[in-house]
Amino acid sequence: MAVYTHLSADDIDAFVSHYGVGKLVSAKGIAEGVSNSNWIIETSAPDGDSERFILTVYEERTNTDDLPFFLDLLDHLSAKGCPVPRTIHDASGAAYREIEGKAAALIEYLPGVSIDRPSVDQAKAVGCALAGIHLAASDFSDSRVNDLGPAGWRGLLQQCDGAALGEIDPALPELVDAKLGQIERDWPDHLPTSIIHSDLFPDNVLMLADQVSGLIDFYFACNDMSAYDLAVAHVAWSFSGGGGEFHRDIGDALIEGYESVRTLIDQEKAAMPLLCQGAAMRFIATRAYDWLNTPAEALVTRKDPMDFANRLRFYDEAGANAFPFVQQAGTANR
Repeated sequence: MAVYTHLSADDIDAFVSHYGVGKLVSAKGIAEGVSNSNWIIETSAPDGDSERFILTVYEERTNTDDLPFFLDLLDHLSAKGCPVPRTIHDASGAAYREIEGKAAALIEYLPGVSIDRPSVDQAKAVGCALAGIHLAASDFSDSRVNDLGPAGWRGLLQQCDGAALGEIDPALPELVDAKLGQIERDWPDHLPTSIIHSDLFPDNVLMLADQVSGLIDFYFACNDMSAYDLAVAHVAWSFSGGGGEFHRDIGDALIEGYESVRTLIDQEKAAMPLLCQGAAMRFIATRAYDWLNTPAEALVTRKDPMDFANRLRFYDEAGANAFPFVQQAGTANR
């Protein structure tokens, strides 16, 4: 989430007027993230009650042809009881409208706090929630190809000149050259699939105490390997800032929570080290591209791709030892 498009209070008020949710009281831009422009807005109904919503304006990376998939998915998962915000439809029933020449949607606001330093219980709850959306989406009728799979990573990195990557960090071009081709060659194509979130970072999870109150920002959701989605979460949640310290208890709790709802098959467990390397490479690619291409005037914080370079190196060196499966196998063999 971010703010690239700049809207006045009158612009937002005029947009909100089509939704029957009352008059605009306040609007505050959200600076986190890098993909779309977002505001928390508050409205006041005639009876005096106030409500909050998220207004999202879709920027360059979001293909508006994909919006029916994203927004219908939110409604589907919410109806299944998943902690996912529903789409607010306008008076004509449309899930999104246009503002300043860009598509925009109003989304339900969910309470909760994003956790920077999750506890074991919180990580376990996130794993449960992730498996829950995989199962709940099994009868969702639409589909979407993952355009940020291995071919997408290579495409983004090829748009980043090697010298420019070296300006981010001198070690980055060498790491990409050493690992990208290897990950592509070994990437699995036989694992169970589902609709996945594919971007489940801590700032895309809202929590109340140890319970997940919201999974948000589904704008990279697609059909892909369920275990890859778990790998993305493992890479995103299991490290301290900068990717320098691995927190095994958090990673293990995430997997334990996931398997309490959906059991991983042996092939998924065996693929996890490679899937986590791929997840790290995916965020190296997108962060490097955004680092070099974010407009100077955008209200957005650029994120350092070297954070995920450090995580990629960890998974490359640790292999299966980064996961609880090795410990379980060792215990079973005693």
